[in-house]
Amino acid sequence: MIKVVKFGGSSVASAEQFKKVKDIVLSDPSRKFVVTSACGKTSKEDHKVTDLLYLCEAHIRYGVSHEELFSTIEEKYYGICKELQLKIDLKKEFEHIRTQMKKGVDTDYLVSRGEYLTGLLLAEYLGYAFLDARDVICFRYDGQIDLEKTKARLLEKQNDTGVVIPGFYGALPNGAIKVMSRGGSDITGSIIANIVDADVYENWTDVSGIYVADPKIIKNPLQIPTITYNELREMSYLGANVLHDDAVFPVKQKNIPINIRNTNDPTKPGTMILEDCKELDEKIPPHMITGITGRQNFTIVTLVKSHSSTEVGFLRKVLSVFERFQVSIESVPSTVDTFSVIVNTASVSECIYEIVSTLKEELDLDDIFLEEHVALVAVVGRGMKAQPGMSGKLLSEFGLNRINIKVISQTADELSIVVGVKNEDYEKAISCIYEKFIAEERKVL
Repeated sequence: MIKVVKFGGSSVASAEQFKKVKDIVLSDPSRKFVVTSACGKTSKEDHKVTDLLYLCEAHIRYGVSHEELFSTIEEKYYGICKELQLKIDLKKEFEHIRTQMKKGVDTDYLVSRGEYLTGLLLAEYLGYAFLDARDVICFRYDGQIDLEKTKARLLEKQNDTGVVIPGFYGALPNGAIKVMSRGGSDITGSIIANIVDADVYENWTDVSGIYVADPKIIKNPLQIPTITYNELREMSYLGANVLHDDAVFPVKQKNIPINIRNTNDPTKPGTMILEDCKELDEKIPPHMITGITGRQNFTIVTLVKSHSSTEVGFLRKVLSVFERFQVSIESVPSTVDTFSVIVNTASVSECIYEIVSTLKEELDLDDIFLEEHVALVAVVGRGMKAQPGMSGKLLSEFGLNRINIKVISQTADELSIVVGVKNEDYEKAISCIYEKFIAEERKVL
Protein backbone atom coordinates (compact mmCIF):
# COMPACT_ATOMS: atom_id res chain seq x y z
CA MET A 1 0.00 0.00 0.00
CA ILE A 2 1.12 3.55 -0.76
CA LYS A 3 -0.16 6.55 1.17
CA VAL A 4 0.57 10.18 0.34
CA VAL A 5 0.14 12.33 3.44
CA LYS A 6 -0.18 16.10 3.48
CA PHE A 7 0.04 18.14 6.67
CA GLY A 8 -1.56 21.57 6.86
CA GLY A 9 -0.12 24.63 8.58
CA SER A 10 -1.73 23.91 11.95
CA SER A 11 -0.13 20.44 11.92
CA VAL A 12 3.39 21.92 11.71
CA ALA A 13 2.89 25.13 13.69
CA SER A 14 5.22 24.21 16.55
CA ALA A 15 7.71 21.63 17.79
CA GLU A 16 4.89 19.92 19.66
CA GLN A 17 2.94 19.57 16.43
CA PHE A 18 6.04 18.23 14.66
CA LYS A 19 6.14 15.44 17.27
CA LYS A 20 2.54 14.50 16.49
CA VAL A 21 3.34 14.44 12.78
CA LYS A 22 6.30 12.14 13.37
CA ASP A 23 4.17 9.72 15.41
CA ILE A 24 1.57 9.64 12.63
CA VAL A 25 4.03 9.15 9.76
CA LEU A 26 6.21 6.53 11.42
CA SER A 27 3.23 4.55 12.75
CA ASP A 28 2.46 3.38 9.21
CA PRO A 29 5.26 2.21 6.87
CA SER A 30 3.10 2.98 3.82
CA ARG A 31 3.34 6.74 4.53
CA LYS A 32 6.39 7.30 2.33
CA PHE A 33 5.39 10.55 0.60
CA VAL A 34 4.94 13.53 2.90
CA VAL A 35 3.82 16.97 1.70
CA THR A 36 3.93 19.90 4.10
CA SER A 37 2.49 23.39 4.30
CA ALA A 38 4.34 26.26 5.95
CA CYS A 39 4.14 26.65 9.73
CA GLY A 40 0.71 27.90 10.73
CA LYS A 41 -0.58 29.69 13.82
CA THR A 42 -0.14 28.32 17.33
CA SER A 43 -2.77 30.71 18.74
CA LYS A 44 -5.14 33.49 17.69
CA GLU A 45 -2.42 36.03 18.44
CA ASP A 46 0.15 34.19 16.30
CA HIS A 47 0.59 34.59 12.52
CA LYS A 48 0.92 32.13 9.66
CA VAL A 49 4.42 32.19 8.20
CA THR A 50 3.07 32.64 4.67
CA ASP A 51 1.07 35.69 5.78
CA LEU A 52 4.22 37.19 7.30
CA LEU A 53 6.18 36.53 4.11
CA TYR A 54 3.52 38.29 2.02
CA LEU A 55 3.76 41.24 4.43
CA CYS A 56 7.55 41.26 4.10
CA GLU A 57 7.20 41.44 0.32
CA ALA A 58 4.77 44.35 0.62
CA HIS A 59 7.14 46.19 2.98
CA ILE A 60 10.03 45.71 0.57
CA ARG A 61 7.91 46.93 -2.34
CA TYR A 62 6.92 50.12 -0.54
CA GLY A 63 10.34 50.78 1.00
CA VAL A 64 9.26 50.02 4.57
CA SER A 65 11.47 48.06 6.98
CA HIS A 66 10.61 44.38 7.11
CA GLU A 67 13.17 43.43 9.78
CA GLU A 68 10.71 42.92 12.64
CA LEU A 69 8.45 40.73 10.52
CA PHE A 70 11.28 38.61 9.17
CA SER A 71 12.80 38.25 12.65
CA THR A 72 9.47 36.79 13.83
CA ILE A 73 9.76 34.13 11.13
CA GLU A 74 13.34 33.37 12.07
CA GLU A 75 12.45 33.02 15.75
CA LYS A 76 9.69 30.52 14.94
CA TYR A 77 11.98 28.24 12.94
CA TYR A 78 14.95 28.58 15.31
CA GLY A 79 12.61 27.68 18.19
CA ILE A 80 11.36 24.53 16.48
CA CYS A 81 14.88 23.56 15.44
CA LYS A 82 16.23 23.98 18.99
CA GLU A 83 13.42 22.08 20.71
CA LEU A 84 13.66 19.16 18.28
CA GLN A 85 17.48 19.23 18.44
CA LEU A 86 17.87 19.40 14.67
CA LYS A 87 21.25 20.02 13.04
CA ILE A 88 20.11 21.92 9.94
CA ASP A 89 22.07 25.12 9.26
CA LEU A 90 19.17 27.59 9.44
CA LYS A 91 21.54 30.54 9.65
CA LYS A 92 22.83 29.75 6.17
CA GLU A 93 19.28 29.38 4.82
CA PHE A 94 18.12 32.71 6.26
CA GLU A 95 21.24 34.51 5.04
CA HIS A 96 20.52 33.31 1.51
CA ILE A 97 16.89 34.50 1.73
CA ARG A 98 18.01 37.88 3.07
CA THR A 99 20.48 38.22 0.19
CA GLN A 100 17.67 37.62 -2.28
CA MET A 101 15.46 40.15 -0.49
CA LYS A 102 18.13 42.83 -0.79
CA LYS A 103 18.22 42.24 -4.54
CA GLY A 104 14.50 42.96 -4.85
CA VAL A 105 13.19 39.47 -4.36
CA ASP A 106 10.56 37.84 -6.58
CA THR A 107 7.25 37.50 -4.73
CA ASP A 108 6.72 33.84 -5.55
CA TYR A 109 10.21 32.93 -4.36
CA LEU A 110 9.81 34.76 -1.05
CA VAL A 111 6.36 33.48 -0.08
CA SER A 112 7.35 29.90 -0.94
CA ARG A 113 10.13 29.92 1.67
CA GLY A 114 7.70 28.97 4.45
CA GLU A 115 6.99 25.58 2.88
CA TYR A 116 10.64 25.19 1.89
CA LEU A 117 11.99 25.74 5.43
CA THR A 118 9.25 23.65 7.04
CA GLY A 119 10.04 20.84 4.61
CA LEU A 120 13.75 20.96 5.47
CA LEU A 121 13.05 20.70 9.20
CA LEU A 122 10.43 17.97 8.82
CA ALA A 123 12.62 15.86 6.54
CA GLU A 124 15.47 15.83 9.06
CA TYR A 125 13.11 15.14 11.96
CA LEU A 126 11.50 12.18 10.16
CA GLY A 127 14.77 10.86 8.76
CA TYR A 128 13.34 11.22 5.25
CA ALA A 129 14.96 12.69 2.14
CA PHE A 130 14.08 16.30 1.27
CA LEU A 131 12.92 16.98 -2.29
CA ASP A 132 12.65 20.66 -3.15
CA ALA A 133 9.35 21.24 -4.94
CA ARG A 134 11.12 23.43 -7.50
CA ASP A 135 12.95 20.28 -8.65
CA VAL A 136 9.79 18.16 -8.79
CA ILE A 137 6.63 20.16 -9.51
CA CYS A 138 6.90 21.45 -13.08
CA PHE A 139 4.78 24.32 -14.39
CA ARG A 140 4.34 25.28 -18.01
CA TYR A 141 4.54 28.97 -18.93
CA ASP A 142 0.73 29.10 -19.12
CA GLY A 143 0.61 28.38 -15.38
CA GLN A 144 -0.64 24.80 -15.75
CA ILE A 145 1.24 21.88 -14.19
CA ASP A 146 3.06 19.61 -16.61
CA LEU A 147 2.04 16.27 -15.11
CA GLU A 148 4.23 14.10 -17.33
CA LYS A 149 7.37 16.11 -16.62
CA THR A 150 6.51 16.20 -12.92
CA LYS A 151 6.04 12.43 -12.94
CA ALA A 152 9.44 11.86 -14.57
CA ARG A 153 11.16 14.15 -12.04
CA LEU A 154 9.49 12.54 -9.02
CA LEU A 155 10.08 8.94 -10.07
CA GLU A 156 13.72 9.82 -10.76
CA LYS A 157 14.25 11.27 -7.28
CA GLN A 158 12.11 9.09 -4.98
CA ASN A 159 13.72 6.53 -2.66
CA ASP A 160 12.72 3.63 -0.43
CA THR A 161 13.22 5.54 2.81
CA GLY A 162 10.59 8.20 2.28
CA VAL A 163 10.54 11.79 1.04
CA VAL A 164 9.29 15.17 2.21
CA ILE A 165 8.15 17.64 -0.47
CA PRO A 166 7.13 21.23 0.31
CA GLY A 167 3.65 22.07 -0.97
CA PHE A 168 2.30 25.24 -2.60
CA TYR A 169 5.02 25.82 -5.21
CA GLY A 170 6.99 24.43 -8.13
CA ALA A 171 9.05 25.91 -10.95
CA LEU A 172 8.60 27.23 -14.48
CA PRO A 173 10.71 25.80 -17.34
CA ASN A 174 13.30 28.55 -16.74
CA GLY A 175 13.68 27.48 -13.10
CA ALA A 176 11.83 30.45 -11.59
CA ILE A 177 9.65 29.64 -8.57
CA LYS A 178 5.91 29.56 -9.28
CA VAL A 179 3.38 29.39 -6.43
CA MET A 180 -0.18 28.08 -6.49
CA SER A 181 -3.18 29.84 -4.98
CA ARG A 182 -3.45 29.84 -1.18
CA GLY A 183 -4.03 26.35 0.14
CA GLY A 184 -2.07 24.98 -2.81
CA SER A 185 -0.30 22.36 -0.69
CA ASP A 186 -3.49 20.31 -1.03
CA ILE A 187 -2.93 20.35 -4.79
CA THR A 188 0.71 19.29 -4.44
CA GLY A 189 -0.34 16.29 -2.37
CA SER A 190 -3.04 15.39 -4.87
CA ILE A 191 -0.59 15.52 -7.78
CA ILE A 192 1.92 13.31 -5.94
CA ALA A 193 -0.87 10.82 -5.13
CA ASN A 194 -1.82 10.69 -8.81
CA ILE A 195 1.76 10.10 -9.96
CA VAL A 196 2.60 7.31 -7.50
CA ASP A 197 -0.84 5.66 -7.86
CA ALA A 198 -1.47 6.01 -4.15
CA ASP A 199 -4.07 3.84 -2.47
CA VAL A 200 -5.09 6.75 -0.24
CA TYR A 201 -4.34 10.47 -0.08
CA GLU A 202 -4.44 11.50 3.60
CA ASN A 203 -4.97 15.19 4.25
CA TRP A 204 -4.13 15.99 7.88
CA THR A 205 -5.52 19.18 9.37
CA ASP A 206 -7.00 20.45 12.66
CA VAL A 207 -10.51 19.03 12.24
CA SER A 208 -11.68 15.42 12.35
CA GLY A 209 -13.12 15.44 8.86
CA ILE A 210 -15.83 17.41 7.09
CA TYR A 211 -18.87 18.47 9.07
CA VAL A 212 -22.49 18.48 7.97
CA ALA A 213 -22.63 22.22 8.70
CA ASP A 214 -20.34 25.06 9.77
CA PRO A 215 -19.41 24.64 13.48
CA LYS A 216 -19.53 28.45 13.76
CA ILE A 217 -23.27 28.24 13.06
CA ILE A 218 -24.22 24.81 14.41
CA LYS A 219 -22.82 23.73 17.77
CA ASN A 220 -21.14 20.31 17.55
CA PRO A 221 -22.44 19.37 14.10
CA LEU A 222 -22.25 15.76 12.94
CA GLN A 223 -19.16 14.72 11.01
CA ILE A 224 -19.65 13.27 7.51
CA PRO A 225 -18.20 9.72 7.37
CA THR A 226 -18.20 9.38 3.56
CA ILE A 227 -18.79 11.85 0.76
CA THR A 228 -18.40 11.71 -3.01
CA TYR A 229 -16.09 13.97 -4.99
CA ASN A 230 -19.14 15.59 -6.61
CA GLU A 231 -20.79 16.28 -3.26
CA LEU A 232 -17.55 17.81 -1.99
CA ARG A 233 -17.33 20.04 -5.06
CA GLU A 234 -20.88 21.26 -4.47
CA MET A 235 -20.12 22.01 -0.82
CA SER A 236 -16.71 23.58 -1.50
CA TYR A 237 -18.11 25.90 -4.15
CA LEU A 238 -20.47 27.45 -1.63
CA GLY A 239 -18.26 27.69 1.40
CA ALA A 240 -16.95 24.39 2.85
CA ASN A 241 -13.21 25.06 2.80
CA VAL A 242 -11.60 21.96 4.29
CA LEU A 243 -9.86 21.11 1.01
CA HIS A 244 -8.68 23.24 -1.92
CA ASP A 245 -11.14 22.85 -4.82
CA ASP A 246 -8.45 21.96 -7.36
CA ALA A 247 -7.06 19.18 -5.16
CA VAL A 248 -9.92 16.92 -6.21
CA PHE A 249 -9.15 16.57 -9.91
CA PRO A 250 -5.76 14.75 -9.89
CA VAL A 251 -7.02 12.05 -7.49
CA LYS A 252 -10.47 11.80 -9.02
CA GLN A 253 -8.80 10.97 -12.33
CA LYS A 254 -7.50 7.74 -10.79
CA ASN A 255 -10.28 7.18 -8.24
CA ILE A 256 -7.90 7.64 -5.29
CA PRO A 257 -9.78 8.19 -2.00
CA ILE A 258 -9.02 11.32 0.04
CA ASN A 259 -9.08 10.88 3.80
CA ILE A 260 -9.45 14.07 5.87
CA ARG A 261 -7.86 13.42 9.28
CA ASN A 262 -7.10 15.35 12.47
CA THR A 263 -3.43 15.63 13.51
CA ASN A 264 -4.54 16.39 17.07
CA ASP A 265 -6.83 13.36 17.24
CA PRO A 266 -5.31 10.74 14.93
CA THR A 267 -7.45 7.86 16.22
CA LYS A 268 -10.54 9.35 14.58
CA PRO A 269 -11.19 7.87 11.10
CA GLY A 270 -12.12 11.27 9.64
CA THR A 271 -14.03 11.72 6.41
CA MET A 272 -13.41 9.54 3.38
CA ILE A 273 -13.94 11.20 -0.01
CA LEU A 274 -14.64 8.73 -2.82
CA GLU A 275 -15.58 8.80 -6.49
CA ASP A 276 -18.36 6.29 -5.89
CA CYS A 277 -19.93 5.37 -2.56
CA LYS A 278 -22.35 2.76 -3.97
CA GLU A 279 -20.79 -0.23 -2.22
CA LEU A 280 -20.84 1.54 1.13
CA ASP A 281 -24.33 2.91 0.52
CA GLU A 282 -25.67 -0.61 -0.13
CA LYS A 283 -24.56 -1.63 3.35
CA ILE A 284 -25.50 1.61 5.11
CA PRO A 285 -27.90 3.83 3.12
CA PRO A 286 -26.73 7.45 3.14
CA HIS A 287 -28.59 10.15 5.01
CA MET A 288 -30.79 12.18 2.67
CA ILE A 289 -28.62 15.24 3.40
CA THR A 290 -24.84 14.97 3.31
CA GLY A 291 -24.06 18.59 4.05
CA ILE A 292 -25.44 22.11 4.38
CA THR A 293 -23.30 25.06 3.37
CA GLY A 294 -23.55 28.49 1.81
CA ARG A 295 -22.20 31.98 1.32
CA GLN A 296 -23.53 35.50 1.75
CA ASN A 297 -23.44 38.67 -0.34
CA PHE A 298 -24.83 37.86 -3.75
CA THR A 299 -26.77 40.11 -6.14
CA ILE A 300 -29.69 38.92 -8.26
CA VAL A 301 -30.26 40.73 -11.57
CA THR A 302 -33.78 39.89 -12.79
CA LEU A 303 -34.75 40.56 -16.42
CA VAL A 304 -38.34 40.58 -17.62
CA LYS A 305 -39.25 40.32 -21.30
CA SER A 306 -42.38 38.89 -22.91
CA HIS A 307 -41.79 35.70 -24.97
CA SER A 308 -38.09 35.68 -24.05
CA SER A 309 -38.25 31.90 -23.51
CA THR A 310 -39.02 31.43 -27.21
CA GLU A 311 -36.48 33.98 -28.44
CA VAL A 312 -33.54 32.02 -29.83
CA GLY A 313 -30.23 33.18 -28.34
CA PHE A 314 -31.78 35.42 -25.67
CA LEU A 315 -29.96 33.80 -22.76
CA ARG A 316 -26.69 33.83 -24.68
CA LYS A 317 -27.06 37.58 -25.24
CA VAL A 318 -27.69 38.12 -21.54
CA LEU A 319 -24.66 36.12 -20.45
CA SER A 320 -22.42 37.71 -23.07
CA VAL A 321 -22.96 41.10 -21.39
CA PHE A 322 -21.68 39.75 -18.08
CA GLU A 323 -18.78 38.11 -19.92
CA ARG A 324 -17.75 41.46 -21.38
CA PHE A 325 -17.47 42.82 -17.85
CA GLN A 326 -15.46 39.77 -16.73
CA VAL A 327 -18.15 38.68 -14.27
CA SER A 328 -18.66 35.00 -13.42
CA ILE A 329 -22.23 33.74 -13.14
CA GLU A 330 -23.31 31.71 -10.10
CA SER A 331 -26.73 30.59 -11.34
CA VAL A 332 -29.44 31.43 -13.89
CA PRO A 333 -32.92 30.49 -12.62
CA SER A 334 -35.72 31.23 -15.11
CA THR A 335 -39.47 31.19 -15.75
CA VAL A 336 -41.38 31.72 -18.98
CA ASP A 337 -40.74 35.47 -19.32
CA THR A 338 -38.19 36.08 -16.56
CA PHE A 339 -34.49 35.34 -16.15
CA SER A 340 -32.54 35.90 -12.96
CA VAL A 341 -28.75 36.10 -13.09
CA ILE A 342 -27.05 35.56 -9.73
CA VAL A 343 -23.56 37.02 -9.27
CA ASN A 344 -21.17 37.58 -6.40
CA THR A 345 -21.78 41.15 -5.20
CA ALA A 346 -18.06 41.91 -4.92
CA SER A 347 -17.53 41.02 -8.60
CA VAL A 348 -20.03 43.67 -9.76
CA SER A 349 -19.45 46.33 -7.12
CA GLU A 350 -17.89 48.75 -9.61
CA CYS A 351 -19.84 47.89 -12.74
CA ILE A 352 -23.37 46.77 -11.83
CA TYR A 353 -25.08 49.90 -13.15
CA GLU A 354 -23.12 49.75 -16.39
CA ILE A 355 -24.22 46.13 -16.77
CA VAL A 356 -27.85 47.07 -16.14
CA SER A 357 -27.63 49.93 -18.63
CA THR A 358 -26.09 47.66 -21.29
CA LEU A 359 -28.75 44.98 -20.76
CA LYS A 360 -31.52 47.54 -21.14
CA GLU A 361 -29.95 49.00 -24.27
CA GLU A 362 -29.22 45.75 -26.08
CA LEU A 363 -32.14 43.48 -25.11
CA ASP A 364 -35.22 45.72 -25.24
CA LEU A 365 -36.41 44.54 -21.83
CA ASP A 366 -39.83 45.11 -20.31
CA ASP A 367 -38.24 45.55 -16.91
CA ILE A 368 -35.07 44.90 -14.94
CA PHE A 369 -34.44 45.08 -11.22
CA LEU A 370 -31.80 44.22 -8.62
CA GLU A 371 -31.95 42.29 -5.36
CA GLU A 372 -28.88 42.72 -3.19
CA HIS A 373 -27.77 41.30 0.18
CA VAL A 374 -28.73 37.77 -0.78
CA ALA A 375 -27.25 34.57 0.66
CA LEU A 376 -27.17 31.22 -1.14
CA VAL A 377 -27.73 28.13 0.99
CA ALA A 378 -26.89 24.75 -0.57
CA VAL A 379 -28.39 21.49 0.69
CA VAL A 380 -26.24 18.69 -0.73
CA GLY A 381 -26.82 14.96 -0.64
CA ARG A 382 -26.62 11.92 -2.90
CA GLY A 383 -29.44 10.44 -0.81
CA MET A 384 -31.94 13.16 -1.77
CA LYS A 385 -32.70 11.49 -5.09
CA ALA A 386 -34.33 8.60 -3.25
CA GLN A 387 -36.50 10.92 -1.14
CA PRO A 388 -39.73 11.96 -2.95
CA GLY A 389 -40.89 15.43 -2.00
CA MET A 390 -37.55 16.54 -0.60
CA SER A 391 -37.82 20.00 -2.18
CA GLY A 392 -41.30 20.43 -0.78
CA LYS A 393 -40.21 19.45 2.73
CA LEU A 394 -37.35 21.89 2.55
CA LEU A 395 -39.50 24.78 1.37
CA SER A 396 -42.12 23.99 4.01
CA GLU A 397 -39.49 24.22 6.72
CA PHE A 398 -38.45 27.65 5.46
CA GLY A 399 -42.08 28.73 5.54
CA LEU A 400 -42.58 27.48 9.09
CA ASN A 401 -39.55 29.52 10.14
CA ARG A 402 -40.77 32.62 8.28
CA ILE A 403 -37.80 32.67 5.93
CA ASN A 404 -38.61 34.30 2.61
CA ILE A 405 -37.14 32.48 -0.41
CA LYS A 406 -35.75 34.76 -3.11
CA VAL A 407 -34.76 32.07 -5.59
CA ILE A 408 -34.44 28.29 -5.81
CA SER A 409 -32.33 26.15 -8.13
CA GLN A 410 -31.97 22.40 -8.64
CA THR A 411 -30.52 20.37 -11.50
CA ALA A 412 -31.80 17.04 -12.79
CA ASP A 413 -29.19 14.99 -10.90
CA GLU A 414 -30.88 16.13 -7.65
CA LEU A 415 -27.50 16.27 -5.93
CA SER A 416 -28.11 19.72 -4.48
CA ILE A 417 -30.82 22.28 -3.90
CA VAL A 418 -29.66 25.90 -3.74
CA VAL A 419 -31.96 28.43 -2.10
CA GLY A 420 -31.50 32.20 -2.03
CA VAL A 421 -32.52 34.04 1.15
CA LYS A 422 -31.78 37.41 2.70
CA ASN A 423 -28.35 37.76 4.28
CA GLU A 424 -30.05 38.35 7.62
CA ASP A 425 -31.75 34.93 7.37
CA TYR A 426 -28.60 33.03 6.37
CA GLU A 427 -27.70 31.42 9.70
CA LYS A 428 -31.34 30.90 10.59
CA ALA A 429 -31.86 29.01 7.31
CA ILE A 430 -28.93 26.67 7.93
CA SER A 431 -29.99 26.12 11.54
CA CYS A 432 -33.58 25.21 10.71
CA ILE A 433 -32.53 22.73 7.99
CA TYR A 434 -30.02 21.10 10.33
CA GLU A 435 -32.51 20.89 13.18
CA LYS A 436 -35.29 19.39 11.03
CA PHE A 437 -33.38 16.99 8.80
CA ILE A 438 -30.33 16.08 10.90
CA ALA A 439 -30.87 16.71 14.62
CA GLU A 440 -34.46 15.49 14.80
CA GLU A 441 -33.67 12.28 12.93
CA ARG A 442 -30.70 11.70 15.20
CA LYS A 443 -33.02 11.99 18.25
CA VAL A 444 -35.33 9.36 16.75
CA LEU A 445 -32.41 7.00 16.17
